[in-house]
Amino acid sequence: MAARRRLYDPTGERYGVPIYPWRMAPDGLATRRQLRARGLRPGGQEIAAQVLWYSRRYWRKGTSPVRVAYLYRLDHAKPVRAMTPAKWAALAKANAAQQTCPECLRDAGYRIPTSLGMCTLCAYPEEQRAA
Repeated sequence: MAARRRLYDPTGERYGVPIYPWRMAPDGLATRRQLRARGLRPGGQEIAAQVLWYSRRYWRKGTSPVRVAYLYRLDHAKPVRAMTPAKWAALAKANAAQQTCPECLRDAGYRIPTSLGMCTLCAYPEEQRAA
C-alpha cells in the first residue's frame, strides 16, 4: 500500500506536478491519445498532471518499473489542424519511398524491411524459383 501512496500526490507538493495513480485522475484531464480521439491537441499548454503506475513488463528488463502518462486540461485543448494538400503529398512520397525496392526498383506493396534493405523477392531469389 505504501507504493500506492507514493504514486498519489494530488497537490503536487513533491514534484510540482499533481500525480495520480492509474485510473484515479479527475475529470477534465486527458492524455495525448485521449485528446486525439476527441479531435483535440494540447495546443502548447503545460502538463497539468501525470498518471504513474507500476508495470511488470518493465520491471524485468532492468529499467524503471514506473510508467508515466502526462495529462492535459480539456478546456485548454485546441482542435487538431487539418492536413494540407502539401502534407498529404509529402506523406504519400515518403510511403512510396519506403515501399520501393532499391535493387529492382519495383513497388513491393509493403514496407521494405530495414534488416534486408530490399524486397523479399530480391533478398531470397532461390526460394522464389523453387516455388
